[in-house]
Amino acid sequence: MGGSELFSPLGLGFAIFLVVALAIDFGLLRKNGTHVVPVKEAAAWTLVWIVLAILFGFAMQIYWNDATKTTEYFVGYIVEKSLSVDNIFVFTLIFAALKTPKKLQQLALMWGILLALLLRGIMILIGAALIERFEWILWFFGAFLLFTGVQMLRGGEHANEDEPSAIKLARRFIHVNKDFNEERFWVIKAGRRVFTPIFLTIAVIGIIDLVFAVDSIPAIFGITSDPFIVFTSNAFAILGLRNLYFLLADAKDRFHYLSAGLGFVLMWIGVKMILPAINHDWKVPPLVSLVIVISILTISIVASLLRTRRVARKAPRATKARRATRSRQR
Repeated sequence: MGGSELFSPLGLGFAIFLVVALAIDFGLLRKNGTHVVPVKEAAAWTLVWIVLAILFGFAMQIYWNDATKTTEYFVGYIVEKSLSVDNIFVFTLIFAALKTPKKLQQLALMWGILLALLLRGIMILIGAALIERFEWILWFFGAFLLFTGVQMLRGGEHANEDEPSAIKLARRFIHVNKDFNEERFWVIKAGRRVFTPIFLTIAVIGIIDLVFAVDSIPAIFGITSDPFIVFTSNAFAILGLRNLYFLLADAKDRFHYLSAGLGFVLMWIGVKMILPAINHDWKVPPLVSLVIVISILTISIVASLLRTRRVARKAPRATKARRATRSRQR
């Protein structure tokens, strides 16, 4: 399996699907023009991408007739999709810092996602080659995921720290014109090519995704060593990221415990990678891992929604209490 699947009917079918999907996406963008994506449109397309990812998993099962590999794909997809939510909240910070107009955010995410696919594909190939040659690197990945999970639980996740650094890094190499020029990536001024802020935004999104991939790529290699499954689960998670952004961009406060949940997920995968190094018989079945990952994420999401509901109930009471205090003081 593995790399040979890239040239199998399933692999070629996925490659054709990927090219067609991107062509349709860019074609619709060109036809309809850049616009502020409404929540209903974002929700509909988010559902479409999730259904397509599920259908591809079923196609895997029909083609391979291997429940273990199919389960690994679904675990990988769920983990990557969940980790991508953190990307969304960081994208809001990037757009705010670079003052990207809402109308152009769709364009920035389109090209940023294409760049992310290319960069992650390269990282996956490098990671697969390293694992094949140096099996001990899985132990290193496991320890790294444990450390990252603990950092997320402590509230020290890399996202908030690296975002300003990513912008500074991009500015060092990209000379930017101050004015947004709609969908143009560069303009000619005084005989020199100067990049526009939208190009800088795309570059920063690519850098940020590369930073996140340092966590997510080892995480999925902790689930499966098959590079085909690693890339396809990553691809489907990233392809739906743009519409998921417009659906969840304003919902950061509603997912208060999600980062903690993701921290526990990374820690679990880290433990799962290290256990076979201690004892070869301590391999966790993919189905067990799927149940654990879904349980952790479900608990964190439900706890977040309950907290949001509780805070919303307390807000009117606090307002009434303040008004009563003021009236008594008068």
